[in-house]
Amino acid sequence: MLRLPFRERILESPMSMQDRLDRVIDTAVARKTIVGCVVIVRKNGKEIYSRAAGYADREAERRTREDTIFRFASVTKPFVAAATLAMIDQGKLGLDDRAVDHLPWFHPKGPNGEQAQITIRHLLTHTSGLTYDPTLEERAPESRVTIGILDTDRDAETNFRPLNNIPLAFEPGTAWAYSVGLDILGALIARVHGGTLEEVVNHYVTGPLGLKDSSFHVTDRERLAAAYADGAKGAIRMPNPYYPPRESGWTAGFSPDRIFNEKAFQSGGAGMAGTAQEVMTLLDTLARGGGKVLSPKLAEAGFSNQVGDITCEPGMRFGFFGSVCEDPGMALATMAKGAVQWGGVYGNTWLVDLDAGITMVSLSNTALEGCMGAFPDNLRRAVYGV
Repeated sequence: MLRLPFRERILESPMSMQDRLDRVIDTAVARKTIVGCVVIVRKNGKEIYSRAAGYADREAERRTREDTIFRFASVTKPFVAAATLAMIDQGKLGLDDRAVDHLPWFHPKGPNGEQAQITIRHLLTHTSGLTYDPTLEERAPESRVTIGILDTDRDAETNFRPLNNIPLAFEPGTAWAYSVGLDILGALIARVHGGTLEEVVNHYVTGPLGLKDSSFHVTDRERLAAAYADGAKGAIRMPNPYYPPRESGWTAGFSPDRIFNEKAFQSGGAGMAGTAQEVMTLLDTLARGGGKVLSPKLAEAGFSNQVGDITCEPGMRFGFFGSVCEDPGMALATMAKGAVQWGGVYGNTWLVDLDAGITMVSLSNTALEGCMGAFPDNLRRAVYGV
């Protein structure tokens, strides 16, 4: 039997999509690869699926609810990117402004030893030459750099100033590497706006959208999910700190308690917590034209290729909010051409398909499975019916 293309299959039968999502979630929870999650799907702004499953705290037998608060990790990035673009909309920044002009203490050198010309565009798109190098956390204390998930008492300047003594991996704008660029950008927009990064995000994004829980602190500790990590016989509760095994594919440290530390710099790349419904509100607002946050032009640009011929993975480019699927076959991607996706290492994933009108958000409390394991791929398969 001929199979319809991805987008024509979406909601071919709404109930069948619901059944597929239920099956993916039930299987993951039963196999203990996911402890708890909240999954939401909207089509053209209308919610067509929403489910909380498993445990927010397994040991306390506290069930996950739709208002459970999760650590965002890199789901923080679209909030900070949207705040940056809102400031650009209002003429307070320019995409091609040099970072050092707004953040004088940040002046790393390129591979040639000369000061690099890093722009706001480079920071937004991970083409700055910065990286997420876990060895930065293993250096001597005076040159150590925490990459936003491990705990610290340092402010952003103290934490990231050592980057000035480490050559960039490549000249800005010539390649792609996932990086601490949004952390630098967070410090930059906080300085330009005046105040903390939380105040900036609230002024430009969470405030206008009426989001009460998406923040750099936990608004209600009783609703915060415990953090779990992959284990051979099912997910294990994370100690604080926690270092995944080398073979996991993610070797940087986690500190679940970092979210409670008021001294830790507010990480623009990983520092927020909040609910799945509020993440959905942000992403769906941006997907449907920007609402009270962005102009339609910049909102659309955020979900478009902003790196030209540079690839972040085979068949994938990068926008301002996440990776853009250019060639599903080459990418081995379970999503349509033009769809955008990303996630957060604590166990989160999201998908926006502008042409299909689909936005999907999944927040879980299980790293790495909820972000980089089979679970996000299976959720996308369920949405598209492949």
